[in-house]
Amino acid sequence: MQRYILLRLFQTFIALIAVSIIVFGLGRITGNPADVMAGFESTEEQRAELKRAWGLDKPLHAQYIKFMGNAFKGDFGQSFKFQGSTAMDLIKDRLPNTLMLAAFAIAVATVIALPVGVFSAVKKDSVLDYIGKAMALVGQSAPGFWLGLVLMWVFAVELDVVPTSGKGGITSFILPAIALGWFWVAALMRLVRSSMLDVLDSEYVKLARIKGLAEWKVIWKHCLRNAAIAPLTYFAIILGSLMIGSVSIETVFAWPGLGLLAYEAAFARDYQVIQAVVMLFCGFFVAANFVADVLYAYLDPRIRYG
Repeated sequence: MQRYILLRLFQTFIALIAVSIIVFGLGRITGNPADVMAGFESTEEQRAELKRAWGLDKPLHAQYIKFMGNAFKGDFGQSFKFQGSTAMDLIKDRLPNTLMLAAFAIAVATVIALPVGVFSAVKKDSVLDYIGKAMALVGQSAPGFWLGLVLMWVFAVELDVVPTSGKGGITSFILPAIALGWFWVAALMRLVRSSMLDVLDSEYVKLARIKGLAEWKVIWKHCLRNAAIAPLTYFAIILGSLMIGSVSIETVFAWPGLGLLAYEAAFARDYQVIQAVVMLFCGFFVAANFVADVLYAYLDPRIRYG
């Protein structure tokens, strides 16, 4: 098991290094950041001085080494758009809002997808099963930002029961959390349904029923426990994707989180903040997958030998 964890740690480290190279390269693919920060009316002397001040006059490999050295210390530099604030200060200020929104979205996905997926499998080819399939089809077909706009128009504008945008009371979480989590409601529901169908046909389930065990115990204690391996692995992807997918949803609902910060930084070409946010998003995604891999190996010891 230790060898398996060390191998996954090494793969996680390699993935983060690869991401850092991509993020660093994309930040400079349109040219030297100093040219953007200096403006069109600046002189060559002013641009040269700005490049020296930011270390942008050095070769790209030297800039990358310095970037990684500072990144390991949590220092991504000063924000260009938000004067007087560092990239990490902005992240610390916005991160709690994104985490709270992601938590609400996970709650929405779990509360809806788990029971619907289980009942859809137990009542296969029934009306409930067809309703579940229809929900999954709509959920995976509708873009999150479009669903957010529709929800905003119906419940905030027409019915006026929830706020249209911004972060306020508990009601302000409802629309963005549903818009952010609905795609994963559909995906998780389909995965739970397929996993339950595989388990329901297994021999030990038939034996439990022959022994006279109550049906609810067979389904919720034995079947769901063994069918949870695949959804658990997928749950890590959901967690990481909720962080990344918050960019469009937070922009639609003007939610003061990391997604909106990334949009504002990209629009202003604030390279320092963009690099910090993207690295944090990727770190969340890779870490969530690492935890899922380890839990997967504990649940099914055969995995570590694969």
